[in-house]
Amino acid sequence: MRPITFLSDYGLDDDFVGVCHAVIARAAPDARVIDLTHGVPRHDVRTGALVLRRALPYAPPGVHLAVVDPGVGGARRAVAIRCAEEDRLLVGPDNGLLALAAARFGGAYEAVDIGRSPHRLEPVSATFHGRDLFAPVAAALAAGAPLGDAGSWVETDSLATLDLPAPRRDGDALVAHALGFDRYGNVTLEIAHDWLIEHGLKVGRALTVNGHPATYGLTFADVAPGALLVYEDAYRTLALAVNRGSARELLGLDLDDELVITPA
Repeated sequence: MRPITFLSDYGLDDDFVGVCHAVIARAAPDARVIDLTHGVPRHDVRTGALVLRRALPYAPPGVHLAVVDPGVGGARRAVAIRCAEEDRLLVGPDNGLLALAAARFGGAYEAVDIGRSPHRLEPVSATFHGRDLFAPVAAALAAGAPLGDAGSWVETDSLATLDLPAPRRDGDALVAHALGFDRYGNVTLEIAHDWLIEHGLKVGRALTVNGHPATYGLTFADVAPGALLVYEDAYRTLALAVNRGSARELLGLDLDDELVITPA
């Protein structure tokens, strides 16, 4: 029995998450379900994709159910994807939500359209595919059903992709973008560890970020309370924080806002 991870933008105020758990429990009662988060901002496919990519390396290989689906009931496909590495299966809408996680595990090796899956619940609601389509397919795959029996084969190069902004150098400046925010107001940038090493940002260096003084450090206590920190977060991605404060509020940031990091 494969474990199932579950990510969504459903929140916890309504019954959506619990009903999906119930559907899984009926079809695969011995499957362990790990809730990664249900706090993805509603309809925010990109944030869901980023969270899925960074969280799944810490999860055991299995079935990874993800539902952030503003196009539910529309033209977008519902898919199940086998990754090229670690025999991981991704189940969710084909709207880019699964793309970064698939790439993290070697790309999509094979995929099926599960819109008319024999594992679906009938009748299928036009607005709750998490319950009627994605959860029962994930449960069937966790219980050992072959991927090919879950739907009709599709070409992997037809799967939806997700474009992210790219960092760049502009003289001495490093230009990045705000990819996401956590509940502490920390800001995730699109700069991964390898890119950071290549461009030689050193611990302890004084910087400015959009004109605000900052320090490149290892952890929050490396700067005084209220001071701005540039650091590599727990997922080895460049990030911004304010010790005991909010970098997002200090810098007045929204998603995709540009950040110019320069030596002080």
